Amino acid sequence: MSESLLSLIGVDRNFGGVQAVSQLSFEIHPGEIIGLIGPNGSGKSTSVNLISGALPVSAGRIEFAGRAINALSQSERVGLGMARTFQTTSVFPEFTALEQALTACHSKFLANPWEAVFRQPRGMQEELRQYRKAQEILHFVGLGSVAEHPCETLSSAQQRLLMIATALASEPRLVLLDEPAAGMVASERKDLAGLIRRICDQGIAVLVIEHHMGLIMEVCERIVVLNFGRKIAEGTPLEIQTNPEVIQAYLGGAVDA
Repeated sequence: MSESLLSLIGVDRNFGGVQAVSQLSFEIHPGEIIGLIGPNGSGKSTSVNLISGALPVSAGRIEFAGRAINALSQSERVGLGMARTFQTTSVFPEFTALEQALTACHSKFLANPWEAVFRQPRGMQEELRQYRKAQEILHFVGLGSVAEHPCETLSSAQQRLLMIATALASEPRLVLLDEPAAGMVASERKDLAGLIRRICDQGIAVLVIEHHMGLIMEVCERIVVLNFGRKIAEGTPLEIQTNPEVIQAYLGGAVDA
């Protein structure tokens, strides 16, 4: 196994007297698809916010590519190669899909911004490179045919794919997908599963936070299960499906599609 890309080591997060995450530890390696699941209120969203830098940890350590990132801002983590999507779609309704994807390209803009403002050759070449990159990413996620459509005219599923495209535009090494299948029907979830695998094939690690167990069990190589802010299990989909503590956490029901 290669060295870990992301490591959480004894991470805590307290909100006043409430401990939302307690002693959370797990790793993600390059090119892995990892699931993070748990009942409502188990600490999944808090964990993602700690990883992405939206919230500071109360204790413990988060490392990315061997570097401690506890003190880094969200934008600094993006610069290192971390990107995320959100539970609710966050697009600019008046932008086209292509313009939305381009908003994330600035983090990898190689020319001096003034070279673009004053239409210098190097700046114009870089703008063209980013434009083509955004087009390629939209085709990659299945939105090439709607690249020039306003975001507000896209379906809910298309907007979720656009959020993934925007995350990929920052050229990440790790993508955090927070409830990517929300509101999708079965055929759309099947396409999403294929997209997640293609992202992995590009050498990008993926952390999927999702309520839909069918998607998690289908695409994830390893799954981390939270309950009341603590990790109660970690293993393959089969190991998780048959774990008594996981089954109990889900109110005694079977963990299946």
